[in-house]
Amino acid sequence: MATRPAVLAIDQGTTSSRALIFNERAEVVAVSQREFPQVYPRPGWVEHDPEAIWATTLATAREAIGAAAASFEVVAIGIANQRETTVVWDRKSNAAIHNAIVWQDRRTADVCAAMKKAGKEDAVQRKTGLLLDPYFSATKLAWILDNVDGARGRAKRGELAFGTIDSFILSRLTGGAHLTDATNASRTSLLDVVKGRWDEELLDLFDAPSSILPETRDNISEFGSTDPSLFGRSIPVFSMIGDQQSAAIGQACLEPGDIKSTYGTGCFVIAPTREFTLSKNRLLTTIARRICGKISYALEGSIFVAGAAVQWLRDSLQIIKSSAETESLACSLSSNNGVYLVPAFAGLGAPHWAADAKGLICGLTRGAGRAEIARAALESVAYQTADLMDAMAADGAPCTTLKVDGGMVGNDWLMQFLADIQDAPVDRPAIMETTALGAAFLAGVKAGIYGSIDDIAGLRKTERVFRPAMSRPDRDRLRAEWRKALDRALR
Repeated sequence: MATRPAVLAIDQGTTSSRALIFNERAEVVAVSQREFPQVYPRPGWVEHDPEAIWATTLATAREAIGAAAASFEVVAIGIANQRETTVVWDRKSNAAIHNAIVWQDRRTADVCAAMKKAGKEDAVQRKTGLLLDPYFSATKLAWILDNVDGARGRAKRGELAFGTIDSFILSRLTGGAHLTDATNASRTSLLDVVKGRWDEELLDLFDAPSSILPETRDNISEFGSTDPSLFGRSIPVFSMIGDQQSAAIGQACLEPGDIKSTYGTGCFVIAPTREFTLSKNRLLTTIARRICGKISYALEGSIFVAGAAVQWLRDSLQIIKSSAETESLACSLSSNNGVYLVPAFAGLGAPHWAADAKGLICGLTRGAGRAEIARAALESVAYQTADLMDAMAADGAPCTTLKVDGGMVGNDWLMQFLADIQDAPVDRPAIMETTALGAAFLAGVKAGIYGSIDDIAGLRKTERVFRPAMSRPDRDRLRAEWRKALDRALR
């Protein structure tokens, strides 16, 4: 039987690497996933071993290709990746000179605070759409160059390459291509997102040598082809895109009025805008996509801890054995019994941007147990989302329906509470693999498997809509109590 064309999507995330094969109808026909270790050298520091990222990426890609090989031939690759996470590697050997510094890492909080105090944030925001925070790549890059012996000198001599995870994976896949895409570049604090190019003033501000930077390309482009030794033949890489922007495409969230929220390790809300618009409410302005040289923008709110709070319950507190247990525990209670969790394990993101905030649990009584704590962890995700929705509405992007995706959205209790607490419907898609789908669809457009990017809207189908059912007094009371807990974490 003749094989049919298919696309491999590499979805390299914060806690695992995944590979998915999509057929010509954008259906998943094979999937492989492997987790990799998180490294915590000090409180507030988060790292990944780049070799673990590469090993799991390669292994899952091979497994997925092998599983689909009887019926499908992969003709293109698309890459979606955790953003901001920073790697520096040797151009000749492709070996990283230090562990990757993860987007959650807070080691450069003092540097960012000093830059804010010096009045640098407005200038940075006008060019990048971002705020000064250790979340972004630029201060992580400077830290690596300043703390690895000889790194600055090697960078200036052109011996080293810097990139986010997309660039690192591409270099390994192709044997040295040093490229990135506009969405990932827009998260470094080094790109002028209006002009669409690296900015000399920003490079000087963050002490980043231009010799270390990758070339920036459209999200649909020829990024090179894989080394034939990896998959038995060479396969072209036709798309690269940051995971949240990729999920927005997979959700057909392309025009103003659409809002999507992805619930993975963190939570990321994207609302497309018609033009580059600076937020007045501490949100980010980011490149949503760049196709055929045309840049589209979006407002974004970033919550650092969503699913990570459930992982904390499982791995650190060990009060649950699996994430799925949180739903039954939450359902076992008629109320939260006054218990609130503020999961500021890596500071707080939008709209607060408090790098030094610490997590807390409040409202505990002798009768509180694991059910209350599990429910508080789920509720915290919804409260943080509602805070973002308020900021988006104030910036002129009110939420009429929230399109959701990510690992947490299979929790019906959480989705209903989310609809209740933000007082807006929550639309869960039938195709849950939206992050991988976005990257695959872009690559498939280039390969001629799919039509244009606008055709993604015809593929999206709703599995279920959760509609608000909570009374306004109850909603107001819960959000007021949440704000009290939040204020304690922000002190």
